[in-house]
Amino acid sequence: MSTSPSIVIPLGSTEQHGPHLPLDTDTRIATAVARAVTERLDWLLAPAIAYGASGEHQSFAGTISIGTEALTMLLVEYGRSAACWAERLVFVNGHGGNFGALNRAVSLLRSEGRDAGWCPCTSAGADAHAGHTETSLLLHLSPADVLTDRWRAGNGASLSELLPSMRRGGVAAVSPTGVLGDPTTATADDGKRIFAEMVDDCARRIARWLPGPDGMLT
Repeated sequence: MSTSPSIVIPLGSTEQHGPHLPLDTDTRIATAVARAVTERLDWLLAPAIAYGASGEHQSFAGTISIGTEALTMLLVEYGRSAACWAERLVFVNGHGGNFGALNRAVSLLRSEGRDAGWCPCTSAGADAHAGHTETSLLLHLSPADVLTDRWRAGNGASLSELLPSMRRGGVAAVSPTGVLGDPTTATADDGKRIFAEMVDDCARRIARWLPGPDGMLT
């Protein structure tokens, strides 16, 4: 280990993912991606931050949201502490609702002279929530925890179409099951492919280390 190691911190959420996926789905995905990246780049892997800004899912049992303000503060103080000994730190994010807090927190850390960044777990053509994409990933990463006897197709409209209603009433306003997409088409093979895309994308961003104005690595 170098005298000034660099660290990857998975960031997820605790929220409903339909009747068929576990509450920590986003955290599992972020942790798996972060672990694969650290093995490839020889960085340190931190324990995951498992709570995020999930207010849009608050109507569903099991969701615990700490909100954008609290998450921003947590990430800032985490970054300030880690930067005392880490050369660089990067948050690997598995939940879209965390974007606002990440943008604010990492931008502030960078303005304070700390070498921080963040990257999303992304893949081409991903659906919105608990549908084909996330279910395929969990069939690859944690197949025993996917309740295939409970999965049902949800609202398949695009996120841009759903957002106006979701801003007014959350996910429950557009899907009574909390599913956005179709999990019944998911396969472990697709999950393996999607996971590899996420790892490759995140590893490339970190290796390039070109933070944008919001701290996201490009």
